[in-house]
Formats: sequence, C-alpha cells, structure tokens
Amino acid sequence: MGGIAALAKAAGHRVTGCDANVYPPMSTQLASLGIEVIEGYDPAQLDTVPDTVVIGNAMSRGNPLVEAVLDRRLPYCSGPQWLSEHVLHQRHVMAVSGTHGKTTTASMLAWILEDAGLKPGFLIGGIPVNFGESARFGESEFFVVEADEYDTAFFDKRAKFVHYRPQTLIINNLEFDHADIYSSLDDILWQFHQLMRTVPGNGRVVINGADDNTAKIIEQGCWTPVERFSSTGDADWSGSYADKGERRLHIAKAGGEFADASWGLGGRHNLENAVAAVAASASAGVSLARAVDALSRFESVKRRMERTATVADIAIYDDFAHHPTAIRRSIAGMKRRFPGQRIVVALEPRSNTMKMGVHAATLAESLADADQVFVFRPEEMDEGFTASLAPLGDKATIVDQYDALVAEMENDLRKGDQVVFMSNGGFGAVRQKLTMALQKRRTPPV
Repeated sequence: MGGIAALAKAAGHRVTGCDANVYPPMSTQLASLGIEVIEGYDPAQLDTVPDTVVIGNAMSRGNPLVEAVLDRRLPYCSGPQWLSEHVLHQRHVMAVSGTHGKTTTASMLAWILEDAGLKPGFLIGGIPVNFGESARFGESEFFVVEADEYDTAFFDKRAKFVHYRPQTLIINNLEFDHADIYSSLDDILWQFHQLMRTVPGNGRVVINGADDNTAKIIEQGCWTPVERFSSTGDADWSGSYADKGERRLHIAKAGGEFADASWGLGGRHNLENAVAAVAASASAGVSLARAVDALSRFESVKRRMERTATVADIAIYDDFAHHPTAIRRSIAGMKRRFPGQRIVVALEPRSNTMKMGVHAATLAESLADADQVFVFRPEEMDEGFTASLAPLGDKATIVDQYDALVAEMENDLRKGDQVVFMSNGGFGAVRQKLTMALQKRRTPPV
C-alpha cells in the first residue's frame, strides 16, 4: 500500500495513511514523500472526510476504521482497483508474477527499461536500490507492476493481479503458498489461469520453461504467444554463469544471439530472474545486448540479500526469504559465492503459511546447507515447530526472545562469517542490534 500511496501523491492527491506497524525501508520512503502515517485505526481519522478510502488487503471486518468507513457510507476501493482505474488504463502493463522472485525480477525489468531511456512507471513490493523508491508514475506508456496472487481486499477475494490486465506477463514459478487464503495448489493455479485470460492476443507471456506447475496454466488455455526461459539452455531464452563465483552473466536467445556482462547478485534463482526480465524487456523493444548490459549496473533490492554491514570481517545481510524454496536458494547462492566461509542464517518464521505449519516438513531441509542456524520461535508456534527442526541437530539454536537471539549469535560468530537474516517482517530489529553489539565489541574501551 505504500507504493499506491506514492503513486497517488505523484498524481497530485493529498495522501495520508495508517497502519499498526510501519518499518524501514517503506516508512523511510513515505516520510521522504511527505506522506503522513498515523499509528493505529482510530475512526477519528475520518472526521476530515476523504474523497476515497483505499483499503489494503490486511484490513478485515471488525477493524474500527473499516467499520467506520462502512457505517458512514464513505467511498472506498481496493488498492489494485485504484491502481487499475487511475494509473494502468491505456498503458503497456508489464506484470511480474509467480511464487518467488517477483520483486527482484520486476526491479530488474524496470531498471532495464530505465537504462534504455524508456522512463517506465513501476509499482514494486520492495525498494530497488537503483531507484531508491518502490513506485514511480513514469513518463512513458510502459508500467512494470509486481503482480501478487494474494487476495485483493475483504470485499474482493479475487487475486490482486486480475485487476492489472497486462500486455506482457512473466510467470516465474508456482508453488503452494498463502495457506491463509488458498486451500490447495489447485486454487492458486485457478487464480493464475484467470490472470492468463486477461492477457490480449497481441501481448506476450514469458514463463519458466522448467516449472511444471506453470506449464499447467498454459495447458488450461492460453490465447497469447508464449516464450520460455530457463537456466538449462533448452528454451527460447537461456542463462548461465561464465565463472564458478557467479560474477559473470551469460544470456542467450534461441537462434544464437547472446550477450555477457559482469554481475553482482549470484544464485540460480537470480539468474532465472535476470533471463525473465531480459525476455520481457524485448516486448518493449529493448535489444538483448542493451538489456544484459543494463544488468551489469543493477544493484539489487532492499532486503533481497542486501549487505547492510561488515563488522570485524563479519558480513551481515538482510533477506526477505521466508518460504523453504527461497530459503534453500538463498543459502545455495551464498555457498557458491563464498566457498570456504561459514554461512550463518537467522530465521524468523513470520508468514501466515509458516505459522500454520504448512512448511514444517520441508523447513529443516531448506536450512540444511547453512553452517549454523538461529531460529526465532513466535509464541503462537508450539513445540511441534521445534521438533520439525530436529534434523538440523546441533547446528540449530532455537529461542523465543529477540534479545536472546542476539546474545546467542554474538557469542557464536567468528571472523569471515556471512550472516543472513531471513524474514518478511521487521524481525524485532535483531539485525540492527547484532550489528551494534559487534561494533561495540570491536571498539576498545575509552
């Protein structure tokens, strides 16, 4: 919703908002734009009657502000509806969807278009470092949007992305997620099929050619030309690394055209994200060579394996990974990028799907390649969660207090460690607290 607020501000509206918890980097962005964020849901906020109340999908019946909007018969809509009606109409929408990689791929795509001089608009669920903001109105017909499959609002249970009507659609991959919304993978596939139905015949669909679930969407019906990407080489667009350290990117198109560039991310998942972005950018007229060259200047996304500090030769990263597949891929990428160094992971299982125990059977396996694991156990998760991590043995430390987590990590860390904090929330500011503790430990007393 922060990105929607930024776009509304850019469109000339006076914008205010409220939330129970707002934390960086989004809180910082909103403050820089002069958008006031009020803590809590006091109905008195509505005494200055707004023209429209844009209601986020985290709001539900029973919330005092929601009830006040309904009781006072104020005009309201969802974020995706507002976006569709006020920003996306008559634009070339380039939607990036899938279970994993949406934010990074959308950021790459927006940057490729920007680097090519196309001045796109965008709405991304994170903050690309190259832009320093999550949303921009743009100056051209092109608009890149991160197309989330989560439901739209309490009054609209369709997936958000059905509102976007893309001309170019990327589907990175599909797995079961959002167990608080969908009861099965089939439910998710059905939503993606509805999205597929909105892509025009003169558009373009770019899909992961190695993903079986994505293939099922195409089999259900597709009325748009489809191009496949892969990291194995057997596709319309393929990518590989030219070196073991994954610092040189190679992307090729069927027919023999290819381009290479230096690369700052690493990991098979980011390779696939890059290929998808390059393939989609072609629908905006960007050449393969120009797109790959742009990626050499791509600086990742806030909270996507973002290196936030180095203290006493200990590197600290902030990562949004919260699904077993994303966790496994992030760790694998770090192992290849930093051979011979310890990969230490701190995990906060914060998503509704994780708290419901859906990933209990696969979480330990996803963490297995880390050298040391520290896990925060929320109070609503029972001892069964602890038991599910038993296969990790002595390499796993489980605590139920944030300060205790910081203390355990500080005692364990050693020179050369690569420390990754994984959470889709604020994680109790433990990353910041650990950084400060290490700095104090390094600084000699006066």
